Amino acid sequence: MNQHFSTHAASPSLRTTRLDNGVTVVTEPMPGVATASLGVWVGAGSRNERADEAGLSHLIEHMAFKGTRTRSAQKIAEEIENVGGEINAATSTEGTSYTARVLGEDAGLALDVIGDILTDSVFDAGELAREKGVILQEYAAVEDTPDDVVYDAFTEAAFPDQPVGRPILGRPETIRSFDEAGIRAYLDREYTPDRIVVAGAGAVTHEAIVAAAERHFGGRPARSAPEAVPGVYGGGERRMPRKLEQANVVIGLPGLSFRDEGYYALHMFAQVLGGGLTSRLWQEVRETRGLAYEIQAFHWPFSDCGLFGIGAGTAGADLPELVDVTLAATARAARDLDATEIARAKAQLKVSLLSALETPGGRIERNARQILAWGRVIPAGEVIDKVDAVTVEDVRTAAAAMLRGTPTLAAIGPIRKLPALDRIAGALRGA
Repeated sequence: MNQHFSTHAASPSLRTTRLDNGVTVVTEPMPGVATASLGVWVGAGSRNERADEAGLSHLIEHMAFKGTRTRSAQKIAEEIENVGGEINAATSTEGTSYTARVLGEDAGLALDVIGDILTDSVFDAGELAREKGVILQEYAAVEDTPDDVVYDAFTEAAFPDQPVGRPILGRPETIRSFDEAGIRAYLDREYTPDRIVVAGAGAVTHEAIVAAAERHFGGRPARSAPEAVPGVYGGGERRMPRKLEQANVVIGLPGLSFRDEGYYALHMFAQVLGGGLTSRLWQEVRETRGLAYEIQAFHWPFSDCGLFGIGAGTAGADLPELVDVTLAATARAARDLDATEIARAKAQLKVSLLSALETPGGRIERNARQILAWGRVIPAGEVIDKVDAVTVEDVRTAAAAMLRGTPTLAAIGPIRKLPALDRIAGALRGA
């Protein structure tokens, strides 16, 4: 019998049902909203690929709308667009999503199309060959975009020879090698019921979405997928000298997973450093010195690891000053950031969190991701309580611990004047 259970009272309309085989259905009706957002999230992304499968999750996303046994690619597009809807798919390091937005009266149609895509795609050889060509063009476009190249290199240097560090697009040699048999083997191995969440929000009814989920996914046998290879931060560097107008550089350190105690503290440190026009790096690097058009600090959390970084672009001649100023500001912030800065960071995080919940699309993404991560939807109030509980000392402690780690460096362009990695490490530690 399917298990029904309520979630935190902060969202009384939210309902969750777990099918007998482990598929989870979560819905959140939103009074006064005429549209419905529907989606299926799968807890399998690029980090679940084997070395010879690099880029396969992304290819499967591309093939999602290329035809099933009962719907051609044209029919898939027409059925959704004829009712004014939109359909999309996306791949990340730890997951893949298939989503649609339609009027509430067409929610059943949208879920039927998505369910058909996920359970009955044909992976036609001609379509597969064309889509591999499209992805190879996408790969070439990335290679011609230095700020894309540098971030891929940054992640690979931080997690060397690990799935979590590999680019989502894969490599030309793996992309060319993919065939129907490999796709089906991956789907059978990784798209297991315990990793599937069917979500709906807006003008939806829980019972209708449960029925659709049961129809499309309920017949799958209950089983679990293999665990992803653990992510272990290593650190290191990738220097890519090229004749470009600007040098793009990213400097990073080991971050935290979203399960770690200091996650919110480290997120706030990123906000203080480079999270807005008042952030320290924006003010020092751009406004005071004019060294970069844009500079950002970020914290990317995964389920078992994380990555903290600072990225900017500048002229080759200005690169040493940019790096020195950035390193000094980062080390200084870990020592003397204050209550005003933390209050601002908290407010920024709250606005980001709450504004994402104002649309049905934001609701289904939040709900599905949290069920995959935690097995439940965490009410916004509970998250805000955790944000509010962070102290100045918490942020300083998390930042200081991070700065003792081995740094990661990736740079592309005129980078001859880029400092050595050991000098960067010393500056971050205040040596």
